[in-house]
Amino acid sequence: MAIYNLGSINADYFYRVPHLPGPGETLAAQGLNRGLGGKGANMSVAAARAGARTVHIGAVGNEGLWARDQMMESGVDTRHVSVLSDVPTGHAIINVDASGENAIVLLPGANHEIPEETRAAALAEASTGDTFLVQNETLNQAETAKMARELGLYVAYAAAPFDADATAKILPYLDFLILNEVEAAQLESATGKTAGALGVPDVIITLGAKGARWITQTESRDFPAMPVTPVDTTGAGDTFTGYVLAARDRGLPMEQAIMLASRAAALMVTRHGTADVIPDLKDVDEARF
Repeated sequence: MAIYNLGSINADYFYRVPHLPGPGETLAAQGLNRGLGGKGANMSVAAARAGARTVHIGAVGNEGLWARDQMMESGVDTRHVSVLSDVPTGHAIINVDASGENAIVLLPGANHEIPEETRAAALAEASTGDTFLVQNETLNQAETAKMARELGLYVAYAAAPFDADATAKILPYLDFLILNEVEAAQLESATGKTAGALGVPDVIITLGAKGARWITQTESRDFPAMPVTPVDTTGAGDTFTGYVLAARDRGLPMEQAIMLASRAAALMVTRHGTADVIPDLKDVDEARF
């Protein structure tokens, strides 16, 4: 089994700030670090470190080869990451305050130029029962999800950054939907339907420090978060998503997959950074909470 992830790849620029800047405010940063990020890359790295065979479908600019190589070093299959000469690699400006909260500005770059032939070539390798994952930092999500569904793949969608139109288009093809509490409220407002009435077999709503809620078409179950003191929440949701899908791909029941993912996300928020500090399965298994 394998996870095929149509996802963004970003260069993340982290600025440590005393507080998140307000409108019109000029603020001196206390430090700068660059790392691999993007919701797609984060989820691919998390899934690979959680033990799943993970194939990333994406694109970088000429200056972004380091990002592709770092993903490969983390165990991700990057054969379907195209290198584009005429657009830059996507990047993110991330302000992180002393409490670990963040504010992010994105430049899509190559993430919005993934060639159609790249997507088609990757899915041509997939087998019935494999997982197809997509987020909202690329384009052609619904079109590719439809292709994956027709091939018999389990179609998973992380509805972030939230876009009501994009989500409405992809909903008919989904087996799995994950979103946070704010995004869930936005989706209910846009569709007039609760998460359990969307027709998606598995819906997970992440609740931050309160944990996560798993909703099927017949029941709802809450899972508590691990008790930790966060230093940086960046990438925690992506880590959770990658771990849940990797655990499911390896045959674990959804309840166990969610509990494992909760441990991974809890460990993630105790670290500064994004893809480069996502914990591997050994770290998660050995963690004491």
